[in-house]
Amino acid sequence: MDKIDFKRTDRTFYTGKTDRWELVDVPEWQFLSAEGQGDPQSSPGYTAAVSALYSLSYGLKFRSKSVHDRDCVVGPLEGLWWADDMQAYRAGDRAAWKWRMMIRQPDWITEADLEAVRATVLGKIKGAEAEASRGAIKAVALNAYEEGRSLQRLYFGPYVDEAPLLIDLHDRFMPEHGYQPAGLHHEIYLNDPRKVAPEKIRTLLRQPVRALAAEQET
Repeated sequence: MDKIDFKRTDRTFYTGKTDRWELVDVPEWQFLSAEGQGDPQSSPGYTAAVSALYSLSYGLKFRSKSVHDRDCVVGPLEGLWWADDMQAYRAGDRAAWKWRMMIRQPDWITEADLEAVRATVLGKIKGAEAEASRGAIKAVALNAYEEGRSLQRLYFGPYVDEAPLLIDLHDRFMPEHGYQPAGLHHEIYLNDPRKVAPEKIRTLLRQPVRALAAEQET
């Protein structure tokens, strides 16, 4: 049985240069996703959402092998980030951050697959935190997401040190090259921060864009 690994089959979209922004055209894929708000370092809702995404993703992997006779590597965790007031990023007001955490799924996975796995996972939840876990599992959705033209760059280092790079992207690089934002800030977490030194954390930063001229013509 062949095993699909998105980081290999779609390598362009899971790697990048560390010294410059590159332009890519990201196709439509489907993801498990869960939304919320709050500091990812301290929010119980964030922790529950990420746990739910992994539980369902591994369940779908095993179901895919038994039902579809197809295997896949569980993809990396990804996050879309925004705030009602984008100055919350510059100020480091993490409580105001909104997020949609995601894990990519093979295109043959269906809603019926998700519901079957969801029922199985819900049936196994026990203990003092059962209610919060069940809520997080029930909130996960399967949906398509297409970014299209985007700028991306590979970043090494702690998440808290990304801000100057992103500010430079928005305040200098995009205006100088004729781009403006056309979607949410996207991060793809390529390794486990619990298992590597802070300076070795690898994050792919991505920003959907459109040409400034396109705005002027409308």
